[in-house]
Amino acid sequence: MSSKPVQCDVLVVGSGVAGLAAAIKAAKQGLSVVVAEKEQYLGGTTAISAGWAWVPGNKQGTAAGDTRQEAEAYLENLAPDTYNAAGVQAFLDTVPETLEFFEDETEVKFIYPEKAPDYQMDLPGARMSGRAIIPQDADARMLGDMRLKLQPYLSSYTVFGYMPQVGPDINEFFHVNQSVKSFVYVAKKLLRTWLDTVLYKRAVLRTNGNALMTRMVRSALDAGVRLWTSTPVLSLAKDGTGTVTGAVLGGEHAGMVHARLGVILAAGGFSGNIELRKEFFPHDPNGDNHFTPTIGHGGDAVNLARQVGGYVDDGVYSVGSWAPVTVFKYLRTGAQRLFPHLRAIGLPGLIAVDRGGRRFGNEALSYHDFGGQMLAHNAGQPDTFGWVIADAKTMHKYGIGYAKPWPMPRGYFHKTGYLVRGDSLADLAGKIGVDPDILALTVREFNKGAEVGEDPAFGRGSTLYNHFRGDLEHKPNPNLAPLDDGAFYAAQIRMGDLGTFAGLAVNERSEVITAEGAAVPGLYAVGAAAVSVFGGGYPGYGSHIGPALVFGYRAGRDIAQHAAERGVVRM
Repeated sequence: MSSKPVQCDVLVVGSGVAGLAAAIKAAKQGLSVVVAEKEQYLGGTTAISAGWAWVPGNKQGTAAGDTRQEAEAYLENLAPDTYNAAGVQAFLDTVPETLEFFEDETEVKFIYPEKAPDYQMDLPGARMSGRAIIPQDADARMLGDMRLKLQPYLSSYTVFGYMPQVGPDINEFFHVNQSVKSFVYVAKKLLRTWLDTVLYKRAVLRTNGNALMTRMVRSALDAGVRLWTSTPVLSLAKDGTGTVTGAVLGGEHAGMVHARLGVILAAGGFSGNIELRKEFFPHDPNGDNHFTPTIGHGGDAVNLARQVGGYVDDGVYSVGSWAPVTVFKYLRTGAQRLFPHLRAIGLPGLIAVDRGGRRFGNEALSYHDFGGQMLAHNAGQPDTFGWVIADAKTMHKYGIGYAKPWPMPRGYFHKTGYLVRGDSLADLAGKIGVDPDILALTVREFNKGAEVGEDPAFGRGSTLYNHFRGDLEHKPNPNLAPLDDGAFYAAQIRMGDLGTFAGLAVNERSEVITAEGAAVPGLYAVGAAAVSVFGGGYPGYGSHIGPALVFGYRAGRDIAQHAAERGVVRM
């Protein structure tokens, strides 16, 4: 451990989008910034995500007629009992400024998709497009020797090493075995990925959240930010007035860091912490009924802030952003592996059933809302699970999530424990422990409506957002097709998440506050470390990244401005 403290203006804990947004903005304003990341890679969960950011008020949405009033109405109706008017105002006020800064002054660039419907299209103020944006793909060689320090893709998300982007890109992958055009498109993507891997150890073309973090790491380096990996923060330091003045670090940069203007907690949520899940996740009282694919969400921010008076605000509509996952294993090591079902359950010919063989919700809702239905349906049960089921033609055409369609061999998916096959519906029911008569009745009732493009039970395929999650080329309804062909397949789904919405209580300046409402001097929290600005509602694609980008930027900006006002630094 170093005996001499490292000096900086701002210490940022965590290197996901929130942390780097804060670090880049603070550094661009002349501050000295250190980012401490406990993992061996930079980028956190953002780097394995789809990379979308939900940011109403961006230039495309405004030009298309989206208004501040519509965005506020949508958010208020999304979670009316926990609506945070002041937080939403701060968020919406800062979106244009944030995007202008990153696109004009850094390497971060965005694409503004024509279609990205809000998740609750039936609510007042919802929009079909204009609020969710995605990062431009990035060539990882812009990072030089730092290229391999970025968090790799989650392998379960990729197709032979390439991670498709939601929208036209992934649509080509869905039709790879049905269209020569799609086959050629996919072949080019995969060949480029494989060639790059041979030449550079990892594909250099980065997509989704990995592209965003590639661009943000480049921007942070250009701004002079010190990026430290394998460096956990062990405890916070305070002076005699109770002001947070730095932290004690472990790992590769063990020692004391003195941060004269403050510490920003951006270390993610707490869904990877069993004890905190027991405390705040009602469905997981024993810590064994939840499986998170997130990276670094071990509750570090919560544990650090609690040392100095911070607390978790769990008074939100939903404490987590739910995502059904399949739990299986790596063949070589037997280690646990997860596949989050973020889109595919809404495709035609797929249904989800409970332990008794009955459907329990609209499979074409967002993963979060469908996950909420799954939790509600399993309330009172010792565990939370269900099954995604498809027939042979659907398996041939789309696959089931990670289990790829024809012509991919299926033996691997069976060996890993991901996929179960039955020669008939009754045979499948016996193998997965479901009542065969109930399952048969469920399928018959579903098929009756699906043949004419209707779902009387749950309204699947009844909104534009549902359709966006289906196959837009399938008629008469992009989300519905009967299950009636040959063999049947199933993958079990358990409950997972993409982050927590409960988090450290903060004020509009992102300062951590105590239970009495007083700010903890010198301590800030942004991203999933802080309580959801949307009150635990999930408005659309990028509902974590959008606020993380904006409030990270605000924290970096405000620390510098506040210091300048006090005459501590010049701007």
